[in-house]
Amino acid sequence: MTTAVHRHVPSARRPADDEALRRQFDRDAIWNRMVKPGHRLPSQPLLEADLGPIHLDRLRLTGPIVLVFFRYASSEPCNTALAAYQHQLVPALAGTDAHLVAVSPQIPQRLAEIKRRHDLTYFVAADVRHTLIDAFNLGFHEPGADAMLGGRRSVLPFPAVVIADRAGTVRFADVRADGAHTPTRPPSSPRSAP
Repeated sequence: MTTAVHRHVPSARRPADDEALRRQFDRDAIWNRMVKPGHRLPSQPLLEADLGPIHLDRLRLTGPIVLVFFRYASSEPCNTALAAYQHQLVPALAGTDAHLVAVSPQIPQRLAEIKRRHDLTYFVAADVRHTLIDAFNLGFHEPGADAMLGGRRSVLPFPAVVIADRAGTVRFADVRADGAHTPTRPPSSPRSAP
């Protein structure tokens, strides 16, 4: 009696398979570097559309910070999300000392229009130099976005919600790397954050 041993010999990989594998590794590497609970909130000034510079390190001393990242003011999905934050998230945060800050890489002059159009009562701030977006690894290259943003870089943020406590520690991070918009409510009240 003879026993046949079958050895699996991998077929030659196609260049398309190699490219797909490389893209998957790139996506995984990017995903693993994105903001997560336990990361630190950088001491980052942002340019609020109406108020000018606001300093996150000073703001967090008076309460937790809820950051919502969006792309730019003329994006219809972003408009819908920002209006929903006003109607749903602002009332949910009303009994807390939390600060809601919407962040975009777009210049503040273009963000002021969306703030007024939707009568937003929370901060709408520009991260024109992408310092916060880069620190949280939320950016992706979008050719031609610089014209829309009014800046020098063509980098947009993935939609995300990040909550940092008074000590500047990230307690919650929800990044939608698929481009889907973030939930209108974080999972728990930031009031409990130290």
